[in-house]
Amino acid sequence: MSETGREPLRIGVLGAARITERSLIDPARATGHRLVAVAARDRARAEAFAAGHGVERVASSYADLIADPEVDVVYNPLANGLHGPWNSEALAAGKHVLSEKPSASNAAEAAEVRQAAERAGTVFMEAFHYLFHPVTRRLHELLASGELGELRHVEAVVAIAAPPDTDPRWSLPLAGGALMDLGCYGLHALRMLAPWAGGAPRLAAARAGERAGAPGVDEWLDADLEYPGGATGSARCHMAHAGLDMGIRIVGSRGEATAPNFVLPQLDDRVVIRTARGERTEHLGTRSSYTYQLEAFAARVRGGAPLPLDADDAVTTMELIDACYLKAGFEARPRTRI
Repeated sequence: MSETGREPLRIGVLGAARITERSLIDPARATGHRLVAVAARDRARAEAFAAGHGVERVASSYADLIADPEVDVVYNPLANGLHGPWNSEALAAGKHVLSEKPSASNAAEAAEVRQAAERAGTVFMEAFHYLFHPVTRRLHELLASGELGELRHVEAVVAIAAPPDTDPRWSLPLAGGALMDLGCYGLHALRMLAPWAGGAPRLAAARAGERAGAPGVDEWLDADLEYPGGATGSARCHMAHAGLDMGIRIVGSRGEATAPNFVLPQLDDRVVIRTARGERTEHLGTRSSYTYQLEAFAARVRGGAPLPLDADDAVTTMELIDACYLKAGFEARPRTRI
């Protein structure tokens, strides 16, 4: 049985992506869920993945994995452009779906995924794992308690060193780009502050730079947002940065709070709070944000517990991503056909 005492999830994995060990394999082991099957374009790679990570069997194709009656949850960590079509396929087969972000290549495709989820009546969630960690929950508590006063400004930066030129994150046909891979975290985090800002933010401006040798793909993008209550926000992302930077800073009328790594808080669990009374640092724990996420997803699937993320939220995020691209002079990411 899983840690909740309910029937374990029976998970099928699309692809053999490197992120899966951190994002699913380790959390599933920690929480007692079954890894029933994996499929990859290269069967030998899938077999090596299964042997190395304790997956019960290898499916011949993505379609075969989705059709497997013993799989009730499909995890989709494929390249961005393959999220939308395979999410829709899995939902149409009656599976619950945990999809890596972003949920689709563009807002129109995200709306199709939402429609597929509505028809299936199953659980769909975009894997914004940061939201489930105590670091993010604490930032929200500091606003809700009034300790920081009224929200005035928020800034989020998500930046990494450049992946190899052959990485699919630099591929326009596979819906690559810094905003898709990284900036979606910052935009989502700013959207989640709406309850303390008078409502959802609107995009005011966006600027971006194109990756050399990858026409139409953003190497970096900066977005400026405005909230109905008067607060402002900035979400910056860079996929060819000097190093790792994943911080968020929230400024209120009475103080401010900073999380040095809100995206991967297990690497740095600090929240630094500064008010008129002084400065203090709180440590919120290095347990993986992905483990918290899988627990929340399983509680929804098995027990009907509420989730802060659903297909509607995924569409709203993609609408904002599309708007950023257009404002910055780029096109929304194209649909990938399978």
